[in-house]
Amino acid sequence: MAEFLDIVIRPMTADDYDEVFAMWQITTKRALSDADSRENIAFYLDRNPGMSQIAEIGGKVVGTVLCGHDGRRGFIHHMAVLPEYRRHQIAKRMAEKAIKSLADAGIAKTHIFCYTNNSLGQSFWKAMGWEKRDDVYVFSCYN
Repeated sequence: MAEFLDIVIRPMTADDYDEVFAMWQITTKRALSDADSRENIAFYLDRNPGMSQIAEIGGKVVGTVLCGHDGRRGFIHHMAVLPEYRRHQIAKRMAEKAIKSLADAGIAKTHIFCYTNNSLGQSFWKAMGWEKRDDVYVFSCYN
């Protein structure tokens, strides 16, 4: 347990992409798409400076959260922690930091999309005090 005392939560940068993408291959592979290319993630990070976070232990990326807003609502994507580092408050700390960055930007409400078969993710967000909505559907199109 001592190794978890040195968790560093810091803003994600485009330089983190290779290690972050490798981690996503383990944790969120089914959610990855062309939108997660190096160029698109760099654009997202530039558009939402300091909002996305990574967790590091000993210089190794063990967790990520993409966070940004459209000017009125916040959005969280790719909240993930490597399986062997879960249950140590890493996701909670990253989420709190990301949500605070949105609040500091004047964003009062944040959304996350969670797969219906992701019971671990659903339990996490419920424990964080988030409410599951049953009054909306998500529709998507490819431009």
